[in-house]
Amino acid sequence: MRLLGISAYYHDSAAALVEDGRIVAAAQEERFTRKKFDERFPQHAIRYCLDAGGVTLAEIDHVVFYDKPLLKFERLVETYLAYAPRGFASYIKALPVWLGEKLFQGRLLTDELKRFDPDFGESKLLFTEHHHSHAASAFYPSPFEEALILTMDGVGEWCTTTAAVGKGNHIDMVREIHFPHSLGLLYSAFTYYAGFRVNSGEYKLMGLAPYGEPRFRNLIRDHLIDLKSDGSFKLDMSYFNYCTGLTMTNDKFAKLFGLPARAEDEPLQQVHMDIAASIQVVTEDAVIALAQGLAKEYPQRDLCLAGGVALNCVANGKLMRTGAFDRIWIQPAAGDAGGALGAALAGYHCFANGVRRLNGAADAMSGAFLGPAFSESETQQRLLAEGARFHVVPDEVLLLEQTADALAGGQAVGWFQGRMEFGPRALGNRSILADPRSAETQKVLNLKVKYRESFRPFAPAVLAEDVRDWFELDGTSPYMLLVADVAGHRRVAADSANGSMRGLDKLKVVRSEIPAVTHVDYSARVQTVHRETNPRFHALLRAFKAKTGCPVLVNTSFNVRGEPIANTPEDAFRCLMGSEIDMLVVGNCVLHKREQNPNLLLDYRNAFDPD
Repeated sequence: MRLLGISAYYHDSAAALVEDGRIVAAAQEERFTRKKFDERFPQHAIRYCLDAGGVTLAEIDHVVFYDKPLLKFERLVETYLAYAPRGFASYIKALPVWLGEKLFQGRLLTDELKRFDPDFGESKLLFTEHHHSHAASAFYPSPFEEALILTMDGVGEWCTTTAAVGKGNHIDMVREIHFPHSLGLLYSAFTYYAGFRVNSGEYKLMGLAPYGEPRFRNLIRDHLIDLKSDGSFKLDMSYFNYCTGLTMTNDKFAKLFGLPARAEDEPLQQVHMDIAASIQVVTEDAVIALAQGLAKEYPQRDLCLAGGVALNCVANGKLMRTGAFDRIWIQPAAGDAGGALGAALAGYHCFANGVRRLNGAADAMSGAFLGPAFSESETQQRLLAEGARFHVVPDEVLLLEQTADALAGGQAVGWFQGRMEFGPRALGNRSILADPRSAETQKVLNLKVKYRESFRPFAPAVLAEDVRDWFELDGTSPYMLLVADVAGHRRVAADSANGSMRGLDKLKVVRSEIPAVTHVDYSARVQTVHRETNPRFHALLRAFKAKTGCPVLVNTSFNVRGEPIANTPEDAFRCLMGSEIDMLVVGNCVLHKREQNPNLLLDYRNAFDPD
């Protein structure tokens, strides 16, 4: 049985193909259109999934959409009635879109799908609820026969937080928290207030938090969120504007913290860092309380996570260290893109009662390498068509040796291999790599390669077998979704003068043997690299370790600020020519920046809208 899952029309459109419960392919539309967070119907992602499966849409049994539009419209209307006449302006703005498109998504989807199959009928179209899609994406690919499932995001139809019990091929929803009370929207409100963009700047807020002190924690707990011991919560909506206006917070919110919302172009002050630290800690409080409350009530000892809040890797790491659960598995595409995968899996297991097969050890995500790949001949043809100059190194040992030499020599290397990752993280197939031992690496990568804020941290990729020697992580983190501290014996003793440093001055301090991936609080967003899921990247790390004694590399996504992760060899070449990457390895093709035609140089600094 074949099912195609779709998420679309809000943000992070995606498609996923599942055959007899096996995940065949999944990809986000933005990677094809080069528009970050593209919300449009995912025609390119669908085409890719069908091609990857070797099928036509006519051979698909059902197409499953990741939420229920009528329930969303019900929320829009009921929210307006609850707050009327406040919110009339936002209601009038949203209503034509709904009446013109979103309310009739069954027809809209059918019309779009007829482009792939003129005989496609609406009877083949199924809908799941938004949080059911998240829960399915978290549980069914997990390695657990049964588990608790916690999903947290901004809002689906009505739900913002759900708890479920997964057993075999069944998911039973057992707890719900409804809009407007939302951890995701609370965090987004602070993202907006700190001057970052909602639905993209949340990563910045999390990265900024360690530069501050959580001195507003009690203020937030006392005024904004009533958090109970079991993790249930309510927000005081008098401080927020997202129900009735076109902004996230209001004047009462600003008065509480004593300053107006920061504009994007205004400098960051210490107070913004303290606010970031405070909401981060409160979010951790809530996530841990939710999980511990479930652990006390239900017998399951394993936990699955999904939804946008599950991408808060700092909270995930702290939850893991509480020991509330024996094992935690997090869907790598935890946001709305993963809803496409969850919809397809829900269609197979829930609608069709399909059999769930566990392999006894690993998850079913294939390392999240579910996107397009390119053969060597196709890669060479595409690069030649772009005017690229390259050397083909068919011997893998020599290829890895040359790449490790470049990395050890301080070069930034674009690494483009195999199938593209599904989800927001580059995991070693669409990555920019660098030497973590250099104190200059973070600054150089942020300012000259990624063209983004200097405070944003980089993640370490480490050989799975060496992780405990370098990080305080008892387990694995293959999807870069857990934060752990750098191991004590790898840290550098702090100078007494460093203790008085505040804010971004903390960036100047070398804190460990791998300063480029050590955040100012000694933490790191760890990716463990496994031979089973990514043998070539694993081999590169081994080659780098043999040369330097260090089994760690800086791993950041292959893009610049505001650009989607590279999908094709052409994307990778243009990024090489538009940034200060020194070397590019695409399959077995090695490209040196110094050897390229200077007439092909691009200016990527302002090529994409800020994220």
